[in-house]
Amino acid sequence: MSQGTRQRLQLETIDDVVVVSFTDNKIVSDEVIQEVGDQLYSLVDEQGHSRLLLNFNNVMYLSSAALGKLIQLKKKVGAAKGTMKLCCIHPDLLEVFKITRLDQVFPIFKDEQSALDSF
Repeated sequence: MSQGTRQRLQLETIDDVVVVSFTDNKIVSDEVIQEVGDQLYSLVDEQGHSRLLLNFNNVMYLSSAALGKLIQLKKKVGAAKGTMKLCCIHPDLLEVFKITRLDQVFPIFKDEQSALDSF
């Protein structure tokens, strides 16, 4: 990583909810997964955010390791007595969430506004 870590997330705060959008449409390589994980964890551990909405509008592919990072993030948010929700998941990717039963672990919303309204 001679160029340093790339910013892999776009953040927008709406009320007290941090809306996280991903800049990559494939989160599958070890390097990208590690960077995304570190940047997500930093939101909770270093910046103190506890209300997160992850918008997957741009994401077409996630590896199982990336799903593991989401589970870890959920644990961190839970430890901070916060809330984490997901939205705008592509139908093919949503199928992965259903197969792995992660659709029962994470509140998933069709669009960003309905997810924001649920906080």
